[in-house]
Amino acid sequence: MMVHQKSNMMTSFAVGVRRFASRPGSRRPVLRSLSPSANAAEALETRIRTPVRPGIVSPRRSVPLHIPRPPYVENGKVPEPPSRIEIKSAEQIAAMRRTCEFAALVRDYAATIAQVGVTTDYIDAMVHDFIIKGNAYPSPLNYKGFPKSLCTSVNEVLCHGIPDSRPLQEGDIVNLDITVYREGVHGDTSTTVCVGQVSDSAKDLVETCRNSLAEAIKASGPGKPFYLIGQTIDKFINRRYRIATIFAGHGIGTHFHGPPYIFHHANRYGADVVGGSEMRPGMVFTIEPILTTGSPREKIWSDGWTAATLDGGLSAQFEHTILITEHGAEILTTSATAGASA
Repeated sequence: MMVHQKSNMMTSFAVGVRRFASRPGSRRPVLRSLSPSANAAEALETRIRTPVRPGIVSPRRSVPLHIPRPPYVENGKVPEPPSRIEIKSAEQIAAMRRTCEFAALVRDYAATIAQVGVTTDYIDAMVHDFIIKGNAYPSPLNYKGFPKSLCTSVNEVLCHGIPDSRPLQEGDIVNLDITVYREGVHGDTSTTVCVGQVSDSAKDLVETCRNSLAEAIKASGPGKPFYLIGQTIDKFINRRYRIATIFAGHGIGTHFHGPPYIFHHANRYGADVVGGSEMRPGMVFTIEPILTTGSPREKIWSDGWTAATLDGGLSAQFEHTILITEHGAEILTTSATAGASA
């Protein structure tokens, strides 16, 4: 989950990068165009597809009092993040492993529910119950006032979609962004699910995004500069899609968000922007690229949270929480049936 610079309410799940644009060495790359044929195909598909519109949002769900809560729950006010990148202790890493493993379990469970005719509010209800049965707290709930237990971002919604009464439709793609709080730490992960039969272009977007995350994780390790992540993703997608540059990954642990800030586009940002110059063993952070078929520029809905593509183009996102080890990067939010290292 990410923080957006434009809206006060959006200072939560993404890190706004526009404030860094004027800093020396922090110039943002020029956005690249898709090929004419790709643009034409996506433009036609966008015209055919009905835009996502806000539905009815149900009341906030309760959490049993015995479940430990993060400090922002009572009033939505988030403590200041650490000024430096945390190097996790062995005990913290063990807690992160267990919490992230549970987050991955929740994510995979949520993906099984995302079917034609199911509302995103129903997904929220099921996920909420699943999390509290695991003696965990759904981290998004009342994080700076966010009203639900996960984010559900459908089609042109880039991120931070609020679950509501809209049923999922044949051909939709939906991102399910899960964060849980347990043992005093957060675990954060997301996946994009194809609902029913989707178009070939949507499938390609989803798979390219999934694979770009995998490549970025492979490029991560001790001594590697943080900007290598964005450069790797940019090189991998090879101008086929655009990257939503206004959103970023983040450090995670006892705090939901903090340094380092992980930019998914080609950049050479230094320590003044990222929060550090290179990866070191014991660092834990998320990588969560958002790719779009059209313009990466965003508009924020009146709810103050939902970020959608300005031109209605499709978007997809995948996210893992990773740990930098002595030898590489360990995926903490891997599925139970998948390998844990990249």
